[in-house]
Amino acid sequence: MPADGAPVTAQSGTDELRPDQLAALHRRITGWFAETARDLPWRERHCSPWGVLVSEIMLQQTPVVRVLPVWREWLERWPTPAALAGVPAGEAVRSWGRLGYPSRALRLHAAAAAIVSDHGGRVPGNYTELLALPGVGSYTAAAVAAFAFGRRETVVDTNIRRVHARLVSGVALPSPSLNAAEMRLAAELLPDDVGTSVHWNAAVMELGALVCTARAPKCADCPVRDSCAWLAAGEPPPSYVPKGQAWHGTDRQVRGAVMAVLRLADAPVPAEMFQREPADLGFAADGIGVPLSALHRLNSAPEQLERAIAGLLGDGLAELHQGGYRLPA
Repeated sequence: MPADGAPVTAQSGTDELRPDQLAALHRRITGWFAETARDLPWRERHCSPWGVLVSEIMLQQTPVVRVLPVWREWLERWPTPAALAGVPAGEAVRSWGRLGYPSRALRLHAAAAAIVSDHGGRVPGNYTELLALPGVGSYTAAAVAAFAFGRRETVVDTNIRRVHARLVSGVALPSPSLNAAEMRLAAELLPDDVGTSVHWNAAVMELGALVCTARAPKCADCPVRDSCAWLAAGEPPPSYVPKGQAWHGTDRQVRGAVMAVLRLADAPVPAEMFQREPADLGFAADGIGVPLSALHRLNSAPEQLERAIAGLLGDGLAELHQGGYRLPA
């Protein structure tokens, strides 16, 4: 076993980690990242802070492969916060496409408006001001401060939590929800050097996304496998079984189907269209025929459809206009 690869076994923070052990972890993981990091546009030097902010919002609970084309379209269409703030919120929702959780589009639009009104159109560069933007939480504020402005911030997402849990705490998975102990551990592991801290955040996140995955970790490819407390403990199983989010037959599926109709509609969609085939009502479905048919194939109960539409109205993702439903103006 290499001298700098002694298993990390600190169960309650990094009190048992020597400075040379921490330095070795920093060096080996950031070195791995420098050699293997994915070539992503929001990591490029010329990417604007706005581009980084958009990427962080889009990447929440959404794979990179799905985000890439939508991110490029958004940045081409709205290269600045002012450009996005200058169009109706419904256009942001329409261009969100099938990324899921379209309320994120509304939050980005609101954040863009706040950046224009409160920061002269420039994305603020520190954690506190970023956190004050609509829809920006602690993770996003820290990530944008670190990756767009080179700040030393403790960035903690699901991938980072999982790496920390296995590497240092010796458990298969982090706790179901982020807790104070995990935040302390992340802060203790963060390099003191500002530049190294930025690379460390990105590198650990990449390690969790590509190697130290939740279901099938590729331990043979891990640059610090000989320092992993979880491997040293014999790979104990998780203390709980993660529950995936259901989709088929849920209100979320119906909401998504309704949103697909509204995104393609160029006029308010009569309520009757959501309940019966357009041809049966004498309506011309035009460009919304395909998503309408997909919605009808779900055979949703009337009360579920009503619930889904009411939820969209309540979330500001749809509005009533001239007797029909449309995206927000």
